[in-house]
Amino acid sequence: MSHVSFQTEHFEAEVDFVVVGSGAGGAAAAVTLARGGQKVAIVEAGAWRDPEHYPQSTFGALRDLMDDFGAQVTLGGAFWPVVQARTVGGTTVVNSAICVRTPGDIFRQWEAEHGLRGLEAGVLAAQDVIERELAVEEVPESARGRSNVLAKHGADRLGWADSHYMKRYVKQCEGAGRCMQGCTGRRKQSVNLNYVPEVLERGGVVVSCAPVDRLVFEGTRAVGVKGRFVHPGTRKPGGEFVIRARKAVVVAASATHSPVLLMRSGLELPALGRFFRSHPGTGVFGVYDDPIDQNVGATQGWASVAFREQPGLKLETLAIPPELVASRLAGGGTVLMERLARYRHIAMWCHAVRAESHGTVKPGLFGSARPVIRYQLNRADMERFRVGMTLLAKQHFAAGARAIIPGIAGLPYELGPDQLRLIEEGPLDPKHYIAILSHLFGGCVMGTDPKTSVTDARGRVHGVEGLVVADASVIPTNLGVNPQHTIMGLAVVFAQALLEQHSGVRVGVAA
Repeated sequence: MSHVSFQTEHFEAEVDFVVVGSGAGGAAAAVTLARGGQKVAIVEAGAWRDPEHYPQSTFGALRDLMDDFGAQVTLGGAFWPVVQARTVGGTTVVNSAICVRTPGDIFRQWEAEHGLRGLEAGVLAAQDVIERELAVEEVPESARGRSNVLAKHGADRLGWADSHYMKRYVKQCEGAGRCMQGCTGRRKQSVNLNYVPEVLERGGVVVSCAPVDRLVFEGTRAVGVKGRFVHPGTRKPGGEFVIRARKAVVVAASATHSPVLLMRSGLELPALGRFFRSHPGTGVFGVYDDPIDQNVGATQGWASVAFREQPGLKLETLAIPPELVASRLAGGGTVLMERLARYRHIAMWCHAVRAESHGTVKPGLFGSARPVIRYQLNRADMERFRVGMTLLAKQHFAAGARAIIPGIAGLPYELGPDQLRLIEEGPLDPKHYIAILSHLFGGCVMGTDPKTSVTDARGRVHGVEGLVVADASVIPTNLGVNPQHTIMGLAVVFAQALLEQHSGVRVGVAA
């Protein structure tokens, strides 16, 4: 079988397993099933784009690679953007490929709070193999860039318990600083370059430009999916498609789209769309006398989990292009241009809050496919948010910055080392901050109680046969670390369980 993209005519196919979504979870599940001898169809809402066709600009990346042009925001105390891709390979195409193994305390928390047993060994074994297959390595010295080196220097001077160069799914990083636009050098091992093509090589099919509208059921059993093709450029609708699954449907459409797809398909589970969580985060700019050139080197290359448990933060470097820096600097006209002219002297370091707050995901009005996310940080999480900004400011000054740009409404544009109190006592209203939600969890959470969960410990939807969810939406807690490795490990475990159920075959990620 092969790759099928936008069509104006009706399209039908039948396979053993249909996988909705081609990102970290979908691709890991699909390749595991394909390696088990199953015919698999991956159905992806976005287009297939090879690295040579990735856009050169941030605007192009929003247009070609991001979900809804990156316009999805939360409703609540502030309109904070939600970062997700819409392309074959999912968000692995536009993230920084950060690889962090699932912390042991997470498995213990899942067992104690949600009754989820027997996951740790399988997930960690899958992660061992994924790390080998996706060439996980520490950011090489040649690709670190000055921003990442300075971040480590600042953290080390402060004596933080953890300060390290990241491990990422990248093969000999060039330090081109293009992670968020897609790596044209094919160094980043996004799953559109490895696991998705392998599914094709093993006789599967990839259907792109094909947002799934509904799951197809026969009684209480999921037997397929249907939808309508969408042109990748004009967004005009094309022909209908129906893809039937002889054995099961695996939904891996993301923490925002998976719960909405199940709702649109008529499922009414008490916990569906609930317990949405995230890592809300923001950046603090450091202003240095010497050029930093944050666009030179790995987009993200340094991190610390020293504060993951208390107060609940992960700290990282992040390089963003000039057009995004401009959107975060106060002022307009000549004032903004004067401030942007110092781009080469600015380093951006950021935090991700291990937030306790949770929200909901629901379908849009009048049948809209666009999810509506209601989410607001409580006071404790906003206090963590503020502490994170203080830590980043201290790190910049320890690294030699002459000033920091906090980006907090109501505070001065720049602050010196003797003004940190203004951040420490800053506002707790989310509207005063520029933030994004970059790591999303929940909406179809795992658990043993159908009243408080959507799936069991193998991703199987309660009360439905032949339906598994295998993405971040099943994760019932905030991880406090980057989630891709956890998502992929869980997806492999779920796919292995499906293979055992339907064929008695146990196959890991490795061929």
